[in-house]
Amino acid sequence: MRFRSGMQAWFRPRHFISALAACAACLTALPLLAADMGKTLRVLIVSGETSFDPAVASDLNTLSINENLFDPLLRYDYLARPVKLRANTARDLPETESDGKTYTFHLQRGIRFAASPAFQGKSRELTAHDYVYSIKRLYDPKLKSPWLFLFDGLIAGDEALKREPFDIDRPIDGLQALDRHTLRIRLTRPDNNFLFKMAMPATAAVAREAIEAYGADAGNHPVGTGPYLIAEWQRSSRIVLRANPDFRATIFDHAPPAHAEDRDIASSLRGRRLPLIGRIDIRVVDEPQPRLLGFLQREFDILEQVPPALIDKVMANGKLKPELAARRVRLALSAPLQTYYLWMNMDDPVLGGYGKDRIALRRAIALSYDRDEDIRLLEHGLALPAHSPLPPDVLGHDPGYRSPVRRDTELANALLDRFSYARGRDGYRNTPEGKPLILTMHTLASSAGRLRDEFWRRNLDAIGVRVEFKSDKHGEIIKAARLGKVQMYETNWIADFPDGENFFQLLYGPNSGRVNYARFRQPAFDRLYEEAGRLRDSPQRTRLYDAMTQSLHMYAPWVLRIHPLSADLHQPWVRHYKRHPVELTNWRYLDIDDASRSPQ
Repeated sequence: MRFRSGMQAWFRPRHFISALAACAACLTALPLLAADMGKTLRVLIVSGETSFDPAVASDLNTLSINENLFDPLLRYDYLARPVKLRANTARDLPETESDGKTYTFHLQRGIRFAASPAFQGKSRELTAHDYVYSIKRLYDPKLKSPWLFLFDGLIAGDEALKREPFDIDRPIDGLQALDRHTLRIRLTRPDNNFLFKMAMPATAAVAREAIEAYGADAGNHPVGTGPYLIAEWQRSSRIVLRANPDFRATIFDHAPPAHAEDRDIASSLRGRRLPLIGRIDIRVVDEPQPRLLGFLQREFDILEQVPPALIDKVMANGKLKPELAARRVRLALSAPLQTYYLWMNMDDPVLGGYGKDRIALRRAIALSYDRDEDIRLLEHGLALPAHSPLPPDVLGHDPGYRSPVRRDTELANALLDRFSYARGRDGYRNTPEGKPLILTMHTLASSAGRLRDEFWRRNLDAIGVRVEFKSDKHGEIIKAARLGKVQMYETNWIADFPDGENFFQLLYGPNSGRVNYARFRQPAFDRLYEEAGRLRDSPQRTRLYDAMTQSLHMYAPWVLRIHPLSADLHQPWVRHYKRHPVELTNWRYLDIDDASRSPQ
């Protein structure tokens, strides 16, 4: 109803009473604002944030926050297993044409960016043009976006965006706003994972006004349409999110879950407006022991992926310890879609290259790796051996595939001897040119990082290879890695979407300098990757993935380590907790029972 012109005509007793009745009916039909500002969820991340810019951020911790600040067109059903996509800012899943290459998204009307100085202190409506702008930004060479691989060569006409100088206003056929609320995307080829990509934080909408107002500092001034805003920020220490007052009315109406244990969650959430909690207090806790101690002392409401070295303080005989069970702490075991590996820089003058001597050196390093000790001692049994880059439950995973690489220091030493990596008087090897062979491994500046250092020192000492360690924060190491200035580094990858393509793109040649930190470029591998990209999940595609894994073993740009198992804890006052296989946080769905949280 509008109470502007014609107000006198409205103010008649019969009309006024009717209007009051209509308003009362509307208020009854609409749920009250859900975010309770008196409730705070207390969580942690394990390393400092990088950039709150969806086009730039790629580390797990920052992505966890970004997915609450910004909105992609689609997102995942919270409880559906196997995973299922649903509309987010779009009204529904897109219309698709029979060629499998054209998608039309219809946006919901009235979605608004949060109020910002970029809009003179006001908010403004999200439009299809914002998605055009946001996706085009991934092509900006100044950003060096690690997410360009999602669309490079896939969007029709995107070669125009690669012409110098970069012009974000250059029109391309494959990316068009047909009107304020209609977005059409045309691809050069069918892509079975395209809709998964449209549910990632990297494809969320940003506002051009905000990006241009803040320039290179845009990652420090996030302006999105998501359920939360940054209210407080102490860099690499503490971030407080506050429920976004401009967030659209989002009612939980997901389909009933398949698993009985999830139906109570769905029943409790049904019809409620999200988010439920007004504040998210996020602390950066680098060290494993303070994470667990903080949880046990009730400082944190959730602890995901209990550090393996501390698992015996939580579990005994495969179950939650009785003293924690008595406190009604909840334990959930899960297998995240995650792979841990060591990558080696293929452009490095000592370790890189495709000559037989360099391949022999990298293979020897892989053969020195003691996976059994890693899982038993450092991971405390909470891991599966990684035979390929693909963890279980990812489409394309071959449960029957077994890696040909096993710890074999005798074979590793024989390889190095054969290719003239001779030992010096001190027992350590020289390069074939007779210079001391010294490797540099970047590691995390933490107690866990120091344990990893000693583990690798023992492994490499067994084959006479000297290694030095350079410790830094993860974000700084990644920045250096993108510039090719890191020789070797242990890292992990958690699926952006549940398909093998998302893991093998880490080794795809054109992604060098972005997510392909190893800078691996091998034409036969790239052809297999491109061929697999044209196929749906099938035995034929799985065979291609197995062949790509064989290539990985042959050239050894990686040492495959493990797929972790995750022990996740949450306090008894946390309601609706369920870890999603792909989305990184579930904060918008959670509620807090403050009565249970109060000290007993």
